[in-house]
Amino acid sequence: MTRLLRFITVFILLANTTISHAQMLKDPTVWTVTAKKKSGHQYELIFHLEVKDKDWHVYALKTSTPLDESLLAPSFTPTKSTRYTVSGKPFERGKRIDEEVDGIGTLHYYQSADYVLPLTVDTNGEVKGKFKYQTCNHETCLSPKTIPFSVTINDPELPNATTTAAAPDSSATTEDTAKAAVAQATPTETNTTAKPAETEKPAEEKSLLWLFFAALGGGLLAVLTPCVYSMIPITVSFFTKRSKSRAEGIRNAIYYSLSIIIIFTLLGVIISATFGANALNNLSTNWIANLFFFAIFIIFGISFLGAFEITLPSSWTSKTDSKAGMSSFGGIFFMALTLVIVSFSCTGPIVGPLLVLTSKGGLVGPAIGMFGFSVGLALPFALFAIFPGMLNKMATGGGWMNQVKVTLGFIELMLAMKFLSNADLAQGWRLLDREIFIAIWIVLSVMLGVYLLGKLKLSHDDAPPKNLYGQEYVGLVRLFLAMTMFSFAVYLVPGMWGAPLNGMSQFIPPVGTQDFVLSAGGGSGSNHSGGESAANSEVAPKKYVEEMRIYEPPVVKNLGLVTYFEYEEAIEAAKKLKKPIMLDFTGINCVNCRKMEAQVWSKPEVAKILKEDFIVASLYCDYDKTELPKDKQYFSKILGSDVVTVGDRNEDLQASQFGANSQPFYFYIDEDGNKLAEEGYGYNPDVQKFIKHLEKVKEKYKNKTK
Repeated sequence: MTRLLRFITVFILLANTTISHAQMLKDPTVWTVTAKKKSGHQYELIFHLEVKDKDWHVYALKTSTPLDESLLAPSFTPTKSTRYTVSGKPFERGKRIDEEVDGIGTLHYYQSADYVLPLTVDTNGEVKGKFKYQTCNHETCLSPKTIPFSVTINDPELPNATTTAAAPDSSATTEDTAKAAVAQATPTETNTTAKPAETEKPAEEKSLLWLFFAALGGGLLAVLTPCVYSMIPITVSFFTKRSKSRAEGIRNAIYYSLSIIIIFTLLGVIISATFGANALNNLSTNWIANLFFFAIFIIFGISFLGAFEITLPSSWTSKTDSKAGMSSFGGIFFMALTLVIVSFSCTGPIVGPLLVLTSKGGLVGPAIGMFGFSVGLALPFALFAIFPGMLNKMATGGGWMNQVKVTLGFIELMLAMKFLSNADLAQGWRLLDREIFIAIWIVLSVMLGVYLLGKLKLSHDDAPPKNLYGQEYVGLVRLFLAMTMFSFAVYLVPGMWGAPLNGMSQFIPPVGTQDFVLSAGGGSGSNHSGGESAANSEVAPKKYVEEMRIYEPPVVKNLGLVTYFEYEEAIEAAKKLKKPIMLDFTGINCVNCRKMEAQVWSKPEVAKILKEDFIVASLYCDYDKTELPKDKQYFSKILGSDVVTVGDRNEDLQASQFGANSQPFYFYIDEDGNKLAEEGYGYNPDVQKFIKHLEKVKEKYKNKTK
């Protein structure tokens, strides 16, 4: 039972772990840096470029028409050293593409090229430095990237070589020694591959890792359900007793476990291949899909509470069972498939939410999620087969397994509210405002706590255990779980009066939907009429304020931050107030956006900077309720679709002007639309790092306007 607390805690925390709403446009370039000897001390530092997507390119060092500030040619800067010096200007080798651009002139670029920097090398060692480049297509450019490089030169003809020739063996002839010297002098070319900027991949990899462990926790939790737990001793005993030897029994049990993994992983692969990364991600944010997920979670939750059993057709079980056997791997595979079908009533309510979670993991998300789940589910079958003595120590089945199901049922109902809230926010129905959502979670948490204490009985519950004196008692695991649920309910209570609840803000509807906020003096009005930057009615935000105010974060209502909802209106305000602009590309149902607002924006030191020194424009990329005027609608090449709504326009603006399509993402510009930071700032809840970033932008703006 000690595992029960751990597994349920992991499921509660990790099942809600979500991955960023979208991903950055990927840089299709691959760079390789080499040092090639020409003669004597003369070397060429070669930066070889390969562009993997024919629609993208890197500009030439020089073009017939000078590049403007938004288009950058690559540049190469070795670190200053006494061991080497740059001995000439960089030049290019490769097939150049010339293109005439109306209104600009002729531009030259490459999709494959060598950018060469002459170098004079005095001693052996590392040549270090950085190179900067920008990747563009015909519609947009990605943010410039600066990448470090390091190339080691080890030339026997140069002094201070890092390797020396070994002393010749006494038995070696003069001819042998001469051959060794030639072989050692030959490799004068070394190379290193330049890696993409460190901020490009780790977030995605970390998210997939969290997804795997969340799914693994779900699989281990499924083991504790009656449908699976009761099958472990029967299945393991079947393998160990029916096999001719212990080794064969272990092998068959491992085949059985691998079959479970293959079945669920194939399910994930089929889902990925059928829907694709973008379709799944868009589906998870669509209001109709969210209503569907809400219904599924409600059905699963009620099922776990004991109202009915969800089972697949019995004919499926009969067909797979008839093909099961131990004579081949195929027979064992069908035994595993039989388990999957039979246990669906218990695993389905866990697999369902897991598939929703994996939809945010890109193309590989469902496969990784189902792989993690199946590993957790199959692991006990293999372990008990290898160590059959552990079967005697297994806790006997009974009422505690039903308690696991009921606990999961309450959790499913709580998660269902999140999906109903997503649909409600997207459509603006105001059916599940913040205080109603919190009230439902409080009630469900209290009811779960009462159930765990044995004070709430369901029709299929067993009689509670009794101690030596014949008195009913509560086990320590249930007691601590009940304490956790009651504590969670108490934590939620202040939210009924507008407390930010930063720890759960990513799941709870925004404070703008709350009718009464105590810290704001009551009422549902926004603070757009207050604040220093909106003191002048001429610059107070007006466009889309009424439509968007329900999505405002607590920092707006509680701390008086003013936000604009249209790009042009923010530009006009910046011109009048002489302040830089922070473009906040966000989303209504973006979990990480809510985390940044609650955990970073709401910090007094951050809120002070945003209020006093910036114009903040919150541009919702998934707001599709308001259409643009007909004369403002157009076709976006980079999105490949028509721009019809306000959300479409914000999404196109982010992709075409700033080379990104993930939220949250913050870009900084001046009143003329010029960038104040080479790259934007993505999801990173490090408060001090965000403050330093804001200070750098302020300093650059200050220097620019002197």
